[in-house]
Amino acid sequence: MTDHVTNRAADHAIEIRGLTKRFGTFAALKGFDLTVPRGTVFGFLGPNGAGKTTTLRIMTGLARATSGQVIIEGVPVGGGRRPPIGYLPDTPSFHNWMTAPEFLRYIADLHGLANPPIGALLERVGLGDTGRRTIGGFSRGMKQRLGLAQALLPRPAVLLLDEPASALDPAGRHEVLEIMGDLRGELTIFFSTHILNDAERICDEIGILHQGELLLQARREALLARFAQPIFEIDVAPDDINGLTTLAAQISAQPWIERIQQDGTRLRIGVRDVPAARRALLPLLADRAVLRVEMVGATLEDVFLRLTNGADLAAGGAA
Repeated sequence: MTDHVTNRAADHAIEIRGLTKRFGTFAALKGFDLTVPRGTVFGFLGPNGAGKTTTLRIMTGLARATSGQVIIEGVPVGGGRRPPIGYLPDTPSFHNWMTAPEFLRYIADLHGLANPPIGALLERVGLGDTGRRTIGGFSRGMKQRLGLAQALLPRPAVLLLDEPASALDPAGRHEVLEIMGDLRGELTIFFSTHILNDAERICDEIGILHQGELLLQARREALLARFAQPIFEIDVAPDDINGLTTLAAQISAQPWIERIQQDGTRLRIGVRDVPAARRALLPLLADRAVLRVEMVGATLEDVFLRLTNGADLAAGGAA
């Protein structure tokens, strides 16, 4: 099922039509449509195994679709002419004995670029001071930034990134996301991720893929407004952690509950009926060592969990 919240416009950098991929009898992609407006930072979200990498490999021409079509900046993928893309796979590989400038020169030669802006690119991704240091001595975050530089080297109109920050520590993720954010408006960025905080931080528009189906595509703000029911948070004292487990079981039995998540001494409760939850929660908390009860705004993670756990897409109403 595909529910397009965004209005289709003529100015699309990416068009995906009826994209299907089968491996024997297994359907990895189930015939979805998707469009990405030019200049957008587009987050392609889904759990591991949803089909994100398969989609990106088809978009780059590294794999063939069983049926359907991908058009990037007016160029059909697999049609004989190379679309204007840069690509960073989820696990980029390097010649570790090279320096960063040597590696980018090597990539430039493969592209046939006469005067590549190697120094400027290295400065832009924060690797301008690496000198003669070889890539083998780089951290994972530095290698990922070098991967971004090589993807940007041919001056692409569309940048395709497969899980660009998922394997990085918090500092490395911050650096990569900062670079992606700085590129906003210069080109179209299409990146896959299962880290929802990353998408919430920098995306303009989001598509959610689940088991090979595109559940929804929307502007980030519209997605949150449409599906983000308020969340109740309950914090208890550390010495009442056993009581919190009992409380979670009691709340789970309520007819207004949609989902409940325990994180240490905190419960996060998604509900179907906010007024009913307000009336029922306080009596349930009467005998607990409660430190805080608060109704907070939902996050993109809350929306994602609602959708991928089978919540009715029509429940949110039209956006």
